[in-house]
This record gives sequence, structure tokens and C-alpha cells, in this order.
Amino acid sequence: MKILLQSATIINKGNPFHNKKKNVLINNGRIAEIGDKNYTADKIIEAEGMFLSIGWFDLGAYVGDPGLEHKEDLSSLTKAAAAGGFTDVAILPNTYPTVQTKNEISYITQGNENRLVKIHALAAVTKDNKGEELTEMIDLFESGAVGFTDGLKSVWHTDIFLKSLQYLQKFDGLLIDHPEDNWLNMFGQMHEGINSTMLGLKGMPRIAEEVAVSKNLELLNYSGGRLHFSKISTAKTVELVKAAKKRGLNVSCDITGYQALLDDSLLMDFDTNYKVNPPLREKADNEALIKGLNDGTIDVLISGHVPQDDESKFLEFDLSDFGMINLQTFASQLSTLSKWVEMDLLIEKITTAPRKLLKQEIPKIEVDEKACLTLFDPNAKWTFDKSTNYSKSRNSPWLGKTIKGRAIATFNNGKAKVED
Repeated sequence: MKILLQSATIINKGNPFHNKKKNVLINNGRIAEIGDKNYTADKIIEAEGMFLSIGWFDLGAYVGDPGLEHKEDLSSLTKAAAAGGFTDVAILPNTYPTVQTKNEISYITQGNENRLVKIHALAAVTKDNKGEELTEMIDLFESGAVGFTDGLKSVWHTDIFLKSLQYLQKFDGLLIDHPEDNWLNMFGQMHEGINSTMLGLKGMPRIAEEVAVSKNLELLNYSGGRLHFSKISTAKTVELVKAAKKRGLNVSCDITGYQALLDDSLLMDFDTNYKVNPPLREKADNEALIKGLNDGTIDVLISGHVPQDDESKFLEFDLSDFGMINLQTFASQLSTLSKWVEMDLLIEKITTAPRKLLKQEIPKIEVDEKACLTLFDPNAKWTFDKSTNYSKSRNSPWLGKTIKGRAIATFNNGKAKVED
């Protein structure tokens, strides 16, 4: 089948077509033509005002499969990801059983050659994500793990963290950490500040993140290796990472698409959809995160997709689990962020940057190359509701609302997802 993307603005730094409007013809899963001619096609997508990039890569979504498939399984995850514009998703190891053996990695990655959305396995650093005993990371790497993390949990044990950095150097592996001091955040429900005090909720202070980041940067300085902080949220964390980069440390970081846009005032009516970890902070932190995106301190944007079933999420606030689904609504956040950050810089943080960190092949927008592409319309208005939500879960503050910014088409492995 031939699909023509007409007058799409190509975003692909280093490509001669970068920031140029071109007609792109896709034929049987390959890029057949790039130019100004009106090529014949079975389906034509009028892409004026839309951006065409290599396929989006999500560095760290959560799926309950295996063990918690009622929250999300691999099938529903890939459907939501494709609808959200992602051709690749690296998934966290917090499953039952934990992703810590060859069998779990094989279960996750089998069938990738035929999937529209390729799933990459992030393997556990410690057995059962308990932080007490290292997994066999060399074996996991040879079995296909692309990175190592305890996912939704921090690598809290200082000696284990240090040994992980040293161990991973044997194959130049990446340690991904969710920076959090578990004791400072214990029983915490939201950001510690005026609003948590007014609501009478136990707060999660900025220092719980900043202490962990500061400590782990010193361990990195001592041991060497490659370290990535996932889901940072405070202004001081941005400064700590920026300073560490200037010192020459091999450190990188990401934020979720929503973290720089939402703040803790949204929790004043106890809406559990906004209960996430790290918590929504204050506007000053949001501004610092946007600055970090612009100056290169923040390397990657992720969805932060954490599905929760109704029985885990829609409870009294202090009993509710953390997390929101965000694969399909991520594009709207990209659209909003483009008010302050150039679109080509944002797209780089969801395409080439995560692939470089995980040492994955970077697709090309060139004639005769396989089509691994995302077409994104920052101005498209659509309603995210029961009929358009592909996730098994519905823990989203945008469910039932009309939002702006949508992935229009996703191409990979000879397959395509095109919105009507």
C-alpha cells in the first residue's frame, strides 16, 4: 500500500531535508520518495502544519505484563503507544516475576520483528527490585536487555549502587535510577509545601530527590560508568546534573512530558489522577525544568506511563497508588511545551537522544530506508475518552477532555497506524 504524506515538515537534524516541507511517499513499509512531486498513492494525508520525524522512542513506560495484566498487557501497551506516536518503548522491570532472567526478556521481546511498536526490555538491577542483591547483568545484557534499572523504585542501597556502576562498565551498560530517598519520602502523598499543609497530607520534600541525586553523582565520580536519572522534578536537581556534566561526569536525565506543565495546586480537590511519583512540584520547579530542556541539561522526554486499575487508583487519596497513563496524551504535552522550547529540540529528546543512550540503531529519513516514522500535528484537537483510549486503565486527568496535539500516523516494521 502506498501512503503519501503531503507537505510535511521534516524534523531530522543532520538530514538535508531538516525543517523543509516535503512530500514523502511510503510504499510497503519503505520510504519510496521524498520531494516536491505529487506522487500517486492509495492514501493521501494532507500534512500541512504537521511534523514528520523518525519514530518516537519512550525510555521507560510501565506495563503490568507479566503478572499484573489487568492494569496493562503488552497488547494494550503497544496499541496505546502506536496511537501516541511511539515506534519503540523501553519498559520497566517491576512485574511479577521481575524482569531479571533470560525468560522474562524473551517473553517481552518475542515478536518484535513483526510489531508496529518494538518493545525493549529494561532489566532489574537488583533481584525482585528489592535493592539488596545484584542480578546477573552480563547475562541479561547478552539476552537483550538495553538498560538496567529498578524502575519505579530507587536503587537505594549505596554499596549496591556503587557496585552496579562498576559492574556495568564491563559492557558500557547504562544504569537508570529513579532518584528518591525512601525514608524522607516515607508515607508521602504529594509535594511537601503550602498545599500539602493545607490539605493535611504528608509531603514528599524536594530534598528526598536532591539528596539521592547528590549522593549518586558522587558515587559516579568515584567509580566511573554511565548514569541516567529518570523523572527528575526539582530546580536544584537540574542544577546538580548541570554541574555534574560540566565536571565531565557521564550523566544524563529525563523528565515526564507533564512534569514541567502541571503543579501541586491541581491536587486541591484530591484528584488522584494527579497523584504521581515524583510528585507535581511548584511553578518555580516547572520553570527550571523548561530551562533545563532548553540548555541541554535534560536529555530526554518520557511519557511516564504508569497504568493503574480502578481498585488501585480511585480510592481515598492516601490509599491511592501513584501514576497516570500518558502514552496517548504525551503528544499534547509536546504541543504545549513547544511554546517555550523549539519543536526540533523537543523531538530530538524523544527520537535520537534515547536511542543514543541505549545504543540503539537510529532510523533515517532517506529514500529506500525502512519507514520508522511519526507524523505529529501540534494543532489537532481531539477528545481522549473511552472510545479513543487503548490502555486497559483509565487513570488520566485528561480522560473525557478535548486536548490539542496528536500523533496522526505511526510507521514501523512495514506496518502503520493512521488516525482517520
